[in-house]
Amino acid sequence: MPALPASSREWHLVARPHGWPRPEDFALREVPVTEPGEGRILVRNLHFSVDPYMRGRMNDVKSYIPPFQLDRPMDGGAVGEVIASGAEGFAVGDHVLHGLGWREYADVDARQATKVDASLAPLTAYLGVLGMTGLTAYAGLFEVASFKEGDAVFVSGAAGAVGSQVGQMARLKGASRVIGSAGSDEKVKLLVEEYGFDAAFNYKNGPVKEQLAEAAPDGIDVYFDNVGGDHLEAAIASFNVHGRATICGMIAGYNDTEPTPGPRNMAMLIGKRLRLQGILVRDHADLQPRFVREVAGWLNSGELKYNETVVEGVENGVEAFLGVLRGDNTGKMIVSLTR
Repeated sequence: MPALPASSREWHLVARPHGWPRPEDFALREVPVTEPGEGRILVRNLHFSVDPYMRGRMNDVKSYIPPFQLDRPMDGGAVGEVIASGAEGFAVGDHVLHGLGWREYADVDARQATKVDASLAPLTAYLGVLGMTGLTAYAGLFEVASFKEGDAVFVSGAAGAVGSQVGQMARLKGASRVIGSAGSDEKVKLLVEEYGFDAAFNYKNGPVKEQLAEAAPDGIDVYFDNVGGDHLEAAIASFNVHGRATICGMIAGYNDTEPTPGPRNMAMLIGKRLRLQGILVRDHADLQPRFVREVAGWLNSGELKYNETVVEGVENGVEAFLGVLRGDNTGKMIVSLTR
């Protein structure tokens, strides 16, 4: 067994942000590395994920997932290589997916690690298109929103990790029209030319309600919401009768310091008989085998495309996370520790 490193760097939350997080709310600290105990493995993280939902975990409020603790390492999805093992079934050199990101080395309970095959897909794919991100898109579209062939689908945050997959999956399953919103003209071009959306618009170029109505003259049947705010209000206005919305995220309000006003047209839910339903991906673990089988097929055939924005170095982890909140990423934001 190779000699273990003496120390590891890891990101700690040191202050709870008020509004937009600031670099001084975080600290990169050095901690000792020790041999893993029985039933545990030591993993050299190769890549970790930074995601919008992590902003909510920085607040000390009751939610569906515990908040980050102050002066403790943050966590999140990561893939890496086992460098020492005290657990049966895991050997040095195995690649694993686990939940202790935001650090260079992770001492992981082997029961919380899953082996992944780097020969089947790039390791970063297990954090995105073949991981939690992809399953969120798959379950949110097909189970929560009850998508059916012929539906017209609108996706907000459509150039992001989840949104880009939702739009392509809808197209592959026979949507009559797929519309996306994004925050730059470059991303709009990507949605139409690479991902095959029928229409897309830059929400910064004018009122979302007006741009959506122009892009979907016959209305929409499904809305996949990653943004909230004016996008949700616009979707309600454009819904056909019996429209369905999957509420995945509301990033427009994540850094607000006052309660975010709700859509002003909620009364339309009654006459249109609309259904708005939230999604937590952990509720849909039963879909995992079908999801992997179908999405892997689309990837192998080239029918499903994905992009990643990769930031190198653990020291740039916070900046990568802030970039997600700003919308700097195209597709999944990954922090890579391979150099």
